[in-house]
Amino acid sequence: MAELRDLYRSAEARAARLRLLVEASRDLSTAEDNTLSDILQQSAMRAAHFAGSREGVVSIDAETAGIPLIAPGTTDQRVGTLHLSELGSLETLADEEDRQALFLLCQLMASSIQRVAKQQENDFLLQTVQERERRLEHVIGNLFSAQEEERRRVSRDLHDSVAQTAGALFRRLEAVPTDEAISVEERDQLISMSQGLIRELRAVIAGLRPTALDDLGLASALKVMSDQMRTEGFDIFVDVKQDVDWPSGLSTAYYRIAQEALANVRKHAGGPCQVDILLKAEPGAGRWTMAIRDHGVGLRKDEASAQLPGEQVGIEMMKERMLAIGGSLTVSDMHGGGVQVRAEIEGIR
Repeated sequence: MAELRDLYRSAEARAARLRLLVEASRDLSTAEDNTLSDILQQSAMRAAHFAGSREGVVSIDAETAGIPLIAPGTTDQRVGTLHLSELGSLETLADEEDRQALFLLCQLMASSIQRVAKQQENDFLLQTVQERERRLEHVIGNLFSAQEEERRRVSRDLHDSVAQTAGALFRRLEAVPTDEAISVEERDQLISMSQGLIRELRAVIAGLRPTALDDLGLASALKVMSDQMRTEGFDIFVDVKQDVDWPSGLSTAYYRIAQEALANVRKHAGGPCQVDILLKAEPGAGRWTMAIRDHGVGLRKDEASAQLPGEQVGIEMMKERMLAIGGSLTVSDMHGGGVQVRAEIEGIR
């Protein structure tokens, strides 16, 4: 009879262990981000009842005193802790099979924690990729628009300057009698028009691809641009914090942004004023910054005028240039008057 009782108790104990693992495995396998905490606490209470403790609690990512929850795999990563009242560790259980059952339960809980964490990470990465794809589609579309806008600008420049001067020169030459020599005055006028035509062509060519940028670098090219504005009455100060070789793609983008920003100063600052240009390179940190501030009248506050067609095209093109290379651009009113355009990018070494 004693042997039968022992066998019966042993069978009941094995059934209790099996029931503990089956029920916990069933619930933990269905755990999601929003249900994981409740299911873990339910499994912890099952473990407490099985071990004869009053209470069981699970702490995620907490390396505190208690039974560690080790994620399966080769890294032995601790993902949480099982706290059982009156039970500091599995070693305090007298029965080896009970210890094994609780050990398996801890592995099941750790596996669920790890699975949900990986799912959260995958969801985040998927959302990040999808967001980047949407931004890339937006940037590509806007880049085509910006390219067409630049082509229209070059076309207007050629039409309004070079073509007009060339047409006038042609008409003057056409009016010269074939059987008479031209006067010195007419000759000087034609020479002056030809020289003006050459200057206009050089200006358009420089606008398409500035030779100063290729030959001298970004800092010197900005100084050349500033010298031109000084002849128009602007007080320009260029502050180069660290004169280094800028990456080619960045220098071109920043030069174009400076062109557009200074063109806006000419149009909207209210006349010649002080303009500060800051160029800061931090190659070690991968941070590249340019800030252009004028001390003019500031941004237009008239809401209606801000909605005029083309009013924001220049600003949007500058922002799109920075977005295309992974940077950012802000345009803001400054205290005391004026506008600041700030372009910045990080992570490029």
